Amino acid sequence: MRIALCNEVLQPLQFEDQCRLAAAMGYDGLEVAPFTLAEDPLKISDAQAAAFRRTAAEEGLEITGLHWLLVAPAGLSMVSDDAAVRERTAAAMERLVDLCAALGGRYLVHGSPRQRSVPPGGTREQAWDRSRECLARAAARAQACGLTYCLEPLSPRETDMFNTVEEAVRMVEEIGSPALKTMIDCSAAGQAESEPVHELMARWMPTGHIAHVQVNDPNRRGPGQGALKFEPILSTLLQMNVQGHYGHWIAVEPFDYVPDGPGCAARAIGFLRGVLECIDD
Repeated sequence: MRIALCNEVLQPLQFEDQCRLAAAMGYDGLEVAPFTLAEDPLKISDAQAAAFRRTAAEEGLEITGLHWLLVAPAGLSMVSDDAAVRERTAAAMERLVDLCAALGGRYLVHGSPRQRSVPPGGTREQAWDRSRECLARAAARAQACGLTYCLEPLSPRETDMFNTVEEAVRMVEEIGSPALKTMIDCSAAGQAESEPVHELMARWMPTGHIAHVQVNDPNRRGPGQGALKFEPILSTLLQMNVQGHYGHWIAVEPFDYVPDGPGCAARAIGFLRGVLECIDD
């Protein structure tokens, strides 16, 4: 099983130092938050993206994909009442697909809870329709680039739109693009879903709708730093791999770094590798 680290965990280190440290810890790749690469990631040129890609490769890492897509530049929203804002947002989503391809990534994770929450005075129905328009454009660009665009279910504490895998799948099916999927974030699923995370995986992965997994605890710390049991989760992922339902990366994405970013990242990879060894035994 190949494990990536979400690179914002190692801020404020420079990208080359993030790569060096992640590789030394035993990670296979970095899942990149675009705002960590530039103040306005939409202005990153293909040549600059290629340089980031080479930097990771020199340390033996892949850039696996992108997440936290709409943090920068400021003012983006795919549900805004303002059509001009939605147009800028859809164009930004398309450009980020291009950036992911230039970085060598394979997928994009669309979380960005603030930029998809129902605006004041609006309705969920309006937000749903507006989201569909933006996501359809991103999916079309992802299909053209050979990438996968993942709509991430997030907990109600973060957003009031797309809180469960079932809800995200409904949007995926409405758009009907082979490049648009959903994914499972263990922290969000542990908060929002009605069934255990491993059972959620076993139910949805055979449908082909799940294209990515992020591992973390519902307390927002790293895997192994909370109450969530990861042995059944990793066992299910291995089983899904054998059955051909899931052969993708998993990414470590904590939000509360204990004792700090590097310490949290090091503990997470050691914990996950240890659990995997016990399963193999």
